[in-house]
Amino acid sequence: MHERIIKNFMDIIIMTELRNSSLSGYDVISYIHNKFNLLVSSGTVYSLLYSLERNGLVEGIWDERKRVYKLTEKGEKTINTLLSANDKIKGFMANILKAQNTP
Repeated sequence: MHERIIKNFMDIIIMTELRNSSLSGYDVISYIHNKFNLLVSSGTVYSLLYSLERNGLVEGIWDERKRVYKLTEKGEKTINTLLSANDKIKGFMANILKAQNTP
């Protein structure tokens, strides 16, 4: 279940960490491994980064031989909206789990 949640919310996890500093794809893989003890493939991470970039949420910049990603203004607004909805998200998840436990 832990792995499923991390993979389903990886875009939010990445964008939240990009608020602190720019990251390369390798940095993202290392961050997820160190924080959540989960190894994700480079294909998964890079396709997600490219998708976030296509949607205007992150911007990739070449820094010597690696591409480094930073949060755009649109990405910052998106993360702020999600983080401010934290209580609503918790309530929603609690309702989903409670509904599955009732006969």
